[in-house]
Amino acid sequence: MADATTIDAPTDEALMTTPFVRELVKMLRAQDTHGTWDGKSDRTLLNPYILTPEQRREIPIIGDPDPETLWRVELFYNAIGVAIERETGNMVTPMMKMSHEGFGRMVLLAGRLVVVNKQLRDVHRFGFASLAKLAEAGGKFVSDGVAMIRDYPAVANYGA
Repeated sequence: MADATTIDAPTDEALMTTPFVRELVKMLRAQDTHGTWDGKSDRTLLNPYILTPEQRREIPIIGDPDPETLWRVELFYNAIGVAIERETGNMVTPMMKMSHEGFGRMVLLAGRLVVVNKQLRDVHRFGFASLAKLAEAGGKFVSDGVAMIRDYPAVANYGA
């Protein structure tokens, strides 16, 4: 007998249509100025964000993030910001401060309001166990950011 989580689990096709995942794919495609990824599927472009438990175990516990990993982290949070912008109409600005060792903070600001505040650790191991986990994490940040703007519109619209 199948448990309820497998019955209700969204398909990859459904996950690819969520606002956050759509924005992340758009961000990735926008980075391809030479058309290198034109023949690749959207799902293939997201593969670097998927880090299975076996792959995670292969990465040392302590390490410095490479530029490509930092780039993926920035795109992840930028996509969250754009998805929040589309939902609320408020411009969202990302700010990341990262040490060379992979520790830092990412904030997304709307006006004077911090809509996302994430402490980052072990960035060299940044990734998600599955597409579902990627979509869930991004979607949660988007919904929390949208709720924050709706709860404090005067702060989010300050100076607009």
